This record gives sequence, C-alpha cells and structure tokens, in this order.
Amino acid sequence: MNEAVELARELIRIDSVGGGEAAVAGPLARRLSEAGFAVRTHEHAPGRTGLVARWGTGEPVTLTGHLDTVPLGGQAWRHAPHDAEIDGDRLYGRGSSDMKAGVAALVVAAERHVRRTGPKVALELIFTVGEETGCEGAIGMVAEGLVSRSRALLVAEPTANRVLLGHKGALWLEATTRGTTAHGSMPHLGDNAIYKLARAIGVIEKFDPGVPEHPWLGPSTVNVGTARGGINVNSVPDLAAATIDLRTVAGQDHGRLRERLQAALGGEATLGVLVDLPAIWTDPDDPFVRALVEAGAGAPGDRPAASYFTDASILTAACGGAPTVVCGPGEPEQAHVTDEYCMVHRIEEAVEIYTAALARFT
Repeated sequence: MNEAVELARELIRIDSVGGGEAAVAGPLARRLSEAGFAVRTHEHAPGRTGLVARWGTGEPVTLTGHLDTVPLGGQAWRHAPHDAEIDGDRLYGRGSSDMKAGVAALVVAAERHVRRTGPKVALELIFTVGEETGCEGAIGMVAEGLVSRSRALLVAEPTANRVLLGHKGALWLEATTRGTTAHGSMPHLGDNAIYKLARAIGVIEKFDPGVPEHPWLGPSTVNVGTARGGINVNSVPDLAAATIDLRTVAGQDHGRLRERLQAALGGEATLGVLVDLPAIWTDPDDPFVRALVEAGAGAPGDRPAASYFTDASILTAACGGAPTVVCGPGEPEQAHVTDEYCMVHRIEEAVEIYTAALARFT
C-alpha cells in the first residue's frame, strides 16, 4: 500500500475529535526526527500538542495542516469513524478529508524531497491544534515565535488537489445588551434586554460592511448565528446576547469594521470579539502557484477561493506575508460529514504534486 495512504490510516485511527492531538503529534514527531528534521513541539493545553519540524537553513517553504477533527455528530456511521476502512477508492474515517490525508501527504512529500535534495533546501512543517475552533494552536505558535519567515506557504486543507488562492476572513463578534430585571407581571418596572437585542439585530441585518465585492472572494457578508436571553418566562430579562459572523475579503480592516458596526448600534449593544481571522489572497501569477499547477494540481479556474477559513489567516502574516496556496487531497464536500471519506488515489496524487512542486519552486 502507498506510504502516504498507510500513514493517513494510522492518523485516522487516532481519535483527535476536539482535542487529543498529542496522540497524533507524537508519531509524526518521531517519524520526522528519524528523517533528520529538527522537531519542536508546542503544547497548547494538556493533551493538545502540535509541532514544528525544520529542515535546512534559510527561508523555508512552509507546509501546514491541523491535527484536530470535529465531533462525529448524532447520525450513525456505516463505516466506523476511527477504523480507517478502505472500500474501493475510498478511505473512510473522521478526519480522512479534513485533514489527516493532507497531513500524511505533506509528511511523505517532505521526506522524499529532502532525500533527493539534501541540506540545500529549507522546509518547515507546521502541524497545529485547535484549527476547527478558531486557529487557536496557530495563534499560540506564532505568539511563542515558532513560525519562520517563509518563501511560500502550502495549506493541505481539502480541495481535491485543486489550487485555491485564498479564502475569506472571519470576524465573529458577540453583541450584548443589558437591562433591569423585574417581575413579569410588572414589566414597566424593568428594562427588557431582549427587546434591546431585537432592535440591535435589526440594525445588524441592514448593516453594510462598506467594501466593494472582491472579484474572486465575493462580497463581505454578515449573519446573526445565535441569540439568547432571559432565564425564566415570568421575569423581565436583564441580559441578552447574539453572535455575529462577519466574513471579510482581502484588504478589509477588521478593527475598522468592528468600529463601524459599534457606531451603528450606538449604546444599544456592546461588541466583543470571539474570533478575528483575516482574509488571504495570492496573485494567480505567483511562481508558487505556477509550480503547483505545473506539477499537476488543478488550476484555480473560476472558483479559486476556499469557502472555509484556514490556519493561513494566522500563519501567512507570521511567514512574512508569504504567497499562500490551499491545496490538499481531501474532498471539500466531505469535511465534517457522517461517513467522511477521502479518495485514495488523491492521497497518492498529492504526494506527487507536492514533491514535483517543491522541486520546481526550490
């Protein structure tokens, strides 16, 4: 069996749903150390360990993926989520597409590349924790100075081996309103926080992010995802809150966006930041993009942006604004679904693409 496919199966068999990434990082760290990489681990929290593996000197090409997976959901699985079963050309399991197959392909491609080129080419592999919940591990790694300035950044998130040039950013906010509690039979003695929140949501619904539509990323958008308030039916609620999902485009200033929304809300609600991840975009004519396409990756085409955010929101800036490409063997529509799978041939194909692209670019 192909080396990368077998490694992907090994990783899928390890449960890293919402934590436990240390069990995935351990065998990867040992393997990369044996291959000659200088490995440093980063413990985000107990049991949640990522790693940075470095080969060579000078500015590297950085390869990255995350080790955490999302919960299994309530629907029954026909293929056990951690058995890594292969049925025909499909490798089943939680994290198969998102994104343990991508991690495995990066590792095997990196090993092959350094065997062929020796010490003259610098590579850096970054495997993070907590990407699914807001890129927490990447934020911690950058804060500790573990990420190097790079020549290019490759994110192996699921794209079916097609080159994507970036993705929207995410600014998640919480709008909080406060009032005064009173008995529900005497509401005139209180100040209803839910009514205030309802008015605030009306303002948010009509809010214009204030930037033109990006030619490839599309428009900046706003959505209220949750609303909650009150404790019991017979009291005037004194606290209510809603979460807001703003998706942003390249060049959009998140601080200014938040200030504009707060000004629109006035004193009705106060905003707090939950997640702040900028958009990413790379010129389609960049040499790193060309190297991947010439190596066999699918061209960006008329849909060149990912619909999801990635650790690149944090890592690209830390890598010195390096050209960033998202390209991985997973199937995009299989991320987070029941009976998740990755096509076996795409894992093998990804290794060949990465290896050939590194040879061309370096």
